[in-house]
Amino acid sequence: MWVAVDVRTRRDRIEQRVRSAREINFADLAAEFDVSEMTIRRDVEALESLGVLRRVVGGAIAVQGKDTEPSFATRVADAAQEKIHIADVVADLIGVNETLILDSGSTALAVANSLKGRGLGLTVVTPSVLAALALVDEPDTTVVLTGRELRAGELSLIGPGAEDTLANYNCDTFVMGVAGIDGDRGISDYHQAESRVKRTASRRADRVIVAADKSKLGRVTFVSIATLSQVQTIVSDGPADHPALVAARAAGVEVICVAGQDDSSAEAAMGSR
Repeated sequence: MWVAVDVRTRRDRIEQRVRSAREINFADLAAEFDVSEMTIRRDVEALESLGVLRRVVGGAIAVQGKDTEPSFATRVADAAQEKIHIADVVADLIGVNETLILDSGSTALAVANSLKGRGLGLTVVTPSVLAALALVDEPDTTVVLTGRELRAGELSLIGPGAEDTLANYNCDTFVMGVAGIDGDRGISDYHQAESRVKRTASRRADRVIVAADKSKLGRVTFVSIATLSQVQTIVSDGPADHPALVAARAAGVEVICVAGQDDSSAEAAMGSR
């Protein structure tokens, strides 16, 4: 039996379809979702604006390249359990009463959720509306949202207003989520405005912790953020001998490998960093 879905769910499913099948047809999707082809065209136009696909006659095809950013919903679902374990290790590195810049993105949101209930008394500056909402009711925690332009889908704040806000603060730690870590090209991300915010945050913190699941290792995406030597710590579930992590150690970066799926293996990973 056919069940109606909301716009966001429909667009997420269209995105998943084009990523797996590499091409989609307007008429087929209209029949599948029981909507008009005009509705499907609007969905496709929205996905095209995010760089997910490119319209062609009668349908659309997947876009490949270093500037293709998966949707936030897709990234939250990808490696979800791994991100929780990475986030728990990152949260263990945060001290009582720290001033913390917490990035936007799915991994940073996992870190925000892991910080809850720890009683650290943090001051958290973040461009992520979702991270702010996760921590706003945490006792003895002060949450500062940057300004000004709200990015659709990500619910992150970008632009000169966000950068100016960050420039006013001196913080202990910046927890950064990234799209790529490469031995030669360093740290990179998809979105230019997001990357400018990350660069500004990096300059305003004494310590930069990069939190990244293993899918980011060896990947180079569109916008360069930093060299490996410009970050202090990388926390990842990737193998310790991955070339990107080997290069990071050679550059003086502390690399913490979250090796397993249970508490004991996470403790072992911390001990072997």
